[in-house]
Formats: sequence, C-alpha cells, structure tokens
Amino acid sequence: MTTSLQDQIRAFILENYLFSNDVSALGLDDSLLGRGIVDSTGMLEIIYFIEEQLGVKVADQDMIPDNLDSVNRIAKYVESKR
Repeated sequence: MTTSLQDQIRAFILENYLFSNDVSALGLDDSLLGRGIVDSTGMLEIIYFIEEQLGVKVADQDMIPDNLDSVNRIAKYVESKR
C-alpha cells in the first residue's frame, strides 16, 4: 500500500469532514462510521472522490464498510481495483 495514496485519502477526509489538516486527528485505521466522521451521505461523497479523483469505479456490491470504513480500508480497496 502506498503512503501517498493513504495521504491523499486522509487529506480528503480531514479537509471535508474534520475541517483540519492535522494528520493526528485521523488514524489510518479509525472507523469513519464508528467515530461519527461520516454518515451515509458522507460515504456517497467518499465514493465520488474514489471514482473521480482516484479513478476507480466502485461497484454497488463493494459499497460496504469492509471496503470503505477507514483510510487503510479505502486504500486497500482502491489498490485491489487498479
């Protein structure tokens, strides 16, 4: 897993949901849903980010927390689809 991919994902979440640039505010394995960082609408925005900025189409059956609930899970999912 590339650090730059993780950094790009974390920066998007920090900027759009935590309104911060402090990387210590979001651990790579922190649950986005569990911590209340995003809700269902936020997940749709993250999916849009993955598709538009990272160039990976997210299939309907892949829209599950196992793939999208943390920076590391998103990065792992994106890398598996590239």
